[in-house]
Amino acid sequence: MAFLELKDIRKAYYLDKQKFPVLKGIDLSFERGEFVSILGESGGGKSTLMNIIGGLDRNFKGKVIVDGKIIDHSKEKQLDNYRRSTVGYIYQSYNLISHLTVLDNVLIALDMTTLDKAARRKRALELLERVGLADQVNKHPNHLSGGQNQRVAIARALASDPQLIIADEPTGALDSENTKEVLNLLDDIAKDGKLVIAVTHSQEVANHGTRIVHLADGKIDGDERLRPAYPIPDDPEHLQSRVLPAMASYRTAFKHLMYNFWRNSLIMLGTAIGIFAVLLFSGLGNGVNGYIQDQINSLANPRSVTILKNTTGKKMTQDQLQMSTQNMMADPQSMFIKQSEINRVKKIAGISSVEKGYTIPSYRLSYKDLQQSGTSMDSWTSSTTTRGITNGHKPGNGEIVLTKQQAIQLSSAKNYRQLIGKTVKLSFNWVDDSGKPVQAEGNVKVSGISNGTSVRTSINSATLTKMIREANGSVQPNFLSVNVKDLNQVQTVADRVNNLRDGQNKRILGAVTVGSILKTVNTYVKLASTLLAAIAGISLLVSALMIIVTMYMSVSERTKEIGILRALGERKKDIRRLFTSESLFIGFFSAILALIIVLVVTLAINHGLYHLIKYNIIQITFGNVAFAFAVALVISFLAALLPARRAANLNPIDALAAD
Repeated sequence: MAFLELKDIRKAYYLDKQKFPVLKGIDLSFERGEFVSILGESGGGKSTLMNIIGGLDRNFKGKVIVDGKIIDHSKEKQLDNYRRSTVGYIYQSYNLISHLTVLDNVLIALDMTTLDKAARRKRALELLERVGLADQVNKHPNHLSGGQNQRVAIARALASDPQLIIADEPTGALDSENTKEVLNLLDDIAKDGKLVIAVTHSQEVANHGTRIVHLADGKIDGDERLRPAYPIPDDPEHLQSRVLPAMASYRTAFKHLMYNFWRNSLIMLGTAIGIFAVLLFSGLGNGVNGYIQDQINSLANPRSVTILKNTTGKKMTQDQLQMSTQNMMADPQSMFIKQSEINRVKKIAGISSVEKGYTIPSYRLSYKDLQQSGTSMDSWTSSTTTRGITNGHKPGNGEIVLTKQQAIQLSSAKNYRQLIGKTVKLSFNWVDDSGKPVQAEGNVKVSGISNGTSVRTSINSATLTKMIREANGSVQPNFLSVNVKDLNQVQTVADRVNNLRDGQNKRILGAVTVGSILKTVNTYVKLASTLLAAIAGISLLVSALMIIVTMYMSVSERTKEIGILRALGERKKDIRRLFTSESLFIGFFSAILALIIVLVVTLAINHGLYHLIKYNIIQITFGNVAFAFAVALVISFLAALLPARRAANLNPIDALAAD
């Protein structure tokens, strides 16, 4: 039974609905072991017939039967598999892939076989040695002569062990010596039991084979056997084909990227600048948020909630609550928190401790012959941090912390630190339980000096309570300092405090938290940093356009390569993946470059500003980096979709004919 049969093959082209027949009913059969030359003049239909036999041309009438099975040219997957497993091409113009080495040009066909990596490389080297190119494996095609390139093409055609070799004018571009070598190689291939079909218009080439089929005006007008077909080897082993693995596409894409590295580096630099800007502004937003949080946390414990009296009975904002403390001097009693209210606070879930606190509206300090008046002295609670104490320590029993300005007024600008450990007299006005004014006083030791901003004048709470009791004053607090068990519960506890009501459904207390202040500030900072990052993101759109243009240029430049890969049996999916993966490489390396740039800039800016603010103002997080990489990959992938789709939809015949 014949290995290849052509039955009534007809093909016509149309121009403005006018029909131009090319093949007019071709009936032929071929056996393995034959070296068949299809001879004829240009325009006689030889190449068209070869494209049909090779599974590249799908629009024709008739049947192609290979090894007893009809090849359905309407099924693209079947044709891909047919070209991958059965057909090997040798072209007049060699059709090697310029950015791949000689070895890689052969390996690209072997990637679609089931051989492992080592076996593929071994077979490629053996084939190159067979065609006399064992010493040229690492060169690129542009460094070889015409004859050498044709021998690489032959090695590639044999790589996947196809049973049908199609040679389209294989010696058309060679001198006589190279022509003889190539014909001998084709003859050897036929001796291996394969079917070799060579298209030629040279009688000399045709005479070298075992059979000559003459094609003229779309018809067979001669079929001459020169000698019998070569015998087929007993039980020959054939390589098994497979679809192209994704990793093979990635390797090819990476090699092309490196081959055109300097051109692609400009694209990567442009994309990296956009990603760098987004990273920088995101990191700046993180740093500003962190700096503000650090500064606010230096004023108060973030797990602390300050509770004040709600004098209106209605919902009050934190600003309104803090403004209500101005009533302290005019009507201190109105700000007192009753014990019953304190007990209700203690029952709120999530609270670990409740401290009574006192804010003294006005007071006087005396040291030797010097006096100093002040406003707003607080009892020390766990809500206050020690970061604001520049000298000394927090107040213990019988101790007080003064501000730097107070210490200077009570001593001197030069010796104010020496006031630590000294005893000063403190006096202030308060009220008793009936609202009558009383005066409390006592001697306290200076334990520390504060910066006056994050820590004001503060006295030990027990010491202050003792002084009030001794003056028969009321020990009801005018604020509470509540410590919350979990930082994430601070706002929840604050809401519960705000919702405490009396018998008339009026709100009785209000909560002030550091977290809510931070939340408001951070919202504005995040909005500003997001806006800046969005503006920087415009450059990413420009980068995406650059990648699109680059990919379209790449498709145009590599049109013939696309045709070669399709002829080798690669699917449309493989072609799409080839171009999208190259674009993804561009995005990935752009992100790495952007990360390097932003790290250098971040180190420089943080180093330059640290001595001013004692804080790293730019803070790049893992999330920022992950987002940058994700954006780079998504943009590069989307930018490659249309060019990749165009590449995959190219007609293999037209692609092979491209210059």
